[in-house]
Amino acid sequence: MIRKFKNQLFKLACLVSTGIGLGILILILFTLFQKGLAGMNLALFTEVTPGPGGEGGLLNAIVGSVIMTGIGILIATPIGILAGTWLAEYGQNSKTADSIRFLNGMLMSAPSILIGLFVYEIVVVTTGHFSGWAGAIALAIIALPVIISTTEEMLKLVPVQLREAGAGLGTPKWRVTLQLSYRAVGTGIVTGILLSIARISGETAPLLFTALNSSFMSVNPNEPMANLPVTIYQYAMSPYESWNQLAWSGALLITMAILLLNVMSRALPQLKKRRS
Repeated sequence: MIRKFKNQLFKLACLVSTGIGLGILILILFTLFQKGLAGMNLALFTEVTPGPGGEGGLLNAIVGSVIMTGIGILIATPIGILAGTWLAEYGQNSKTADSIRFLNGMLMSAPSILIGLFVYEIVVVTTGHFSGWAGAIALAIIALPVIISTTEEMLKLVPVQLREAGAGLGTPKWRVTLQLSYRAVGTGIVTGILLSIARISGETAPLLFTALNSSFMSVNPNEPMANLPVTIYQYAMSPYESWNQLAWSGALLITMAILLLNVMSRALPQLKKRRS
């Protein structure tokens, strides 16, 4: 009787905790939609950020965020996949691999503002100016541990028999990895890349120290670049209603983009299962 009561009490505590978490999420989404939808119009995507108290959009901030996120992922993806491959296929249980995993875990949990300060010191101070490149490098460092961990875990799921079959045909190990292992777990690796994009899309702190911001349209990574997270931060803290509205609309835009990426990361494995 007591055991049954404890079990029911534990289930009730789990349900209450789940309800609280979902309630907070629903409240956040409700507030974002309530405040942000009013500013969702064509001007938001076709006009650049306005001057103090003026009317405008977020075109330059959207373009800047896409450019820096894209460059960051292009930098992090090959490095992350190759590092994860070495950990899973070659390093395995070596002391070097254990050290890399430990450092990768530390990097994954490191505050993004510290990464921003690090890139500021090695890139911004060295070049003498803020730039989109510096912002992209900071985002790449944040995305890197996610891609490394995902690639390693996915490759560990490849059956040993598949590797042995390739080796039995006289195929070099690198070709077995490239043509068999990657093909078997490609969807999982892509899922990790999508999750890393979702993680870095809303980062503000590292961009404050690297890309800074700009009120103008710029597609040149050698210059300070406008971006959505910093623009939202600045506009949300301003006394102008038009800027506050743009901040809410930008926040809703980022939230929907991240939600879409997370849905895609969940849908890809399911699509692969149905096809197979």
